Amino acid sequence: MASLERNNKILLDLVRQPGNNVCADCGAPEPDWASCTLGVFVCLNCSGLHRNLPILNRVKSIRLDLWEDSLVEFMQERGNSTAKTIFEKCVPAFYYRPHQKDCTVLKEQWTRAKYERKEFTGENSYYQQAYSSDLFEAILWKKGKDNKQFLKRTFLLSRKDFTLKYFIKEDSKAPKAVISMKDLNAVFQPEKIGHAHGLQISYLQDERTRNLFVYHESGHVIVSLFNAIRATRLSYLQKKHPTLQTNELIPQITRHCLKEGYMEKTGPTQREPFKKRWFTLCSLNRKLLYFKTPLDATELGAVFIGTGGHSYSVSEFSGRSSRGGRWHCGITLQTPDRQFVFMCEMEQEQREWLEAFTKVISKPMTPEDYSNEATLRRGK
Repeated sequence: MASLERNNKILLDLVRQPGNNVCADCGAPEPDWASCTLGVFVCLNCSGLHRNLPILNRVKSIRLDLWEDSLVEFMQERGNSTAKTIFEKCVPAFYYRPHQKDCTVLKEQWTRAKYERKEFTGENSYYQQAYSSDLFEAILWKKGKDNKQFLKRTFLLSRKDFTLKYFIKEDSKAPKAVISMKDLNAVFQPEKIGHAHGLQISYLQDERTRNLFVYHESGHVIVSLFNAIRATRLSYLQKKHPTLQTNELIPQITRHCLKEGYMEKTGPTQREPFKKRWFTLCSLNRKLLYFKTPLDATELGAVFIGTGGHSYSVSEFSGRSSRGGRWHCGITLQTPDRQFVFMCEMEQEQREWLEAFTKVISKPMTPEDYSNEATLRRGK
């Protein structure tokens, strides 16, 4: 018993040390589990991913399980920081490192890439060639523009001309679409798409946002495509902004939306009936997009959100609608051109949207933001 108590105390002291106090794979705080095979501390969710890998399946709770002296000594010798110098020695700058709230396929493939395939140890560059090469080709299931049916389409990503093309048939000579890297974004949306490997690719087409919803049965393939897109986007941004450092460009490669969900909106005169719409707010490009449904291919409209110093503001709206709206938690968004009124179903949703709008409004605008604002206002 004394040995058991001593070992548990040693482990609890170890997990509080810098580096060990967050999950080795997703950064979640206060990990309670550890890989006896690798000598790293991980969170509950990532411990499940380790169990699914044959070579890494020896995982133990640092609080509940019995630890032999030899395993405790190994944890003391290794730890997260030392393991990182081994398994993350050569991670490309563009490669996406998943966080605690990211979807399972990103975290699973990160774990497999580090420990199973050993992609970043510097000993084997074979796997990195797939997403680091000038061309990446994959056959994906793509949702139809005007229906819910997913059909196979061939996608070809080129770093030479900074484009993503897709073809209706494998032997097609002309692509159905040629998408520039200029405004392209890619983000995993498994719940929205209804597949664990669902990826949403967005870009501008005639100044309107166009969405492609795709997936691949292989998690390895879809994550490799995602990182190939990030590699190509980084190359494009480096050419566009030659004076900027790579670490300044990384946040611009791909982006998550700040807030997404349903609200009801009325028209410009505020006398029109309220209609339920799907909204997406992005902090990086300062745009609020709205769609009829989450899987719409093209936006119904877009609102640019500037700063408070340029007549943009947001506030809670307490009035009740008599124009067909079912929800009563209101938000007023004021822009130089008009006032928008939105209704949320729950007060929690209202608070989250108010916080998201406030975050964008409080962020200083860049020269590119001013250009985007002028373009959007000209198009109205």
